Amino acid sequence: MPTGSETGGVTGTKDKDYNLVWYVESCLNNALRLETYIQDAEREKDEAVVELFRKAQADSRKGAEMGKRLLRERLAG
Repeated sequence: MPTGSETGGVTGTKDKDYNLVWYVESCLNNALRLETYIQDAEREKDEAVVELFRKAQADSRKGAEMGKRLLRERLAG
């Protein structure tokens, strides 16, 4: 993550855009990790945990989609 006064000179990407890239990646990684957790809970037949993790996974996917949309808009213009 950029620190200090980095505003794109080192990375070639403005901090706000870099932060969006990080956010999208984090959401997608979370969705992938939750798939494993869902499978673990299903194996244990713990429907309450399955439901919680499915909701969290859907929220992560939604966050990734929102972030991708914003990135497209900002990088296109």
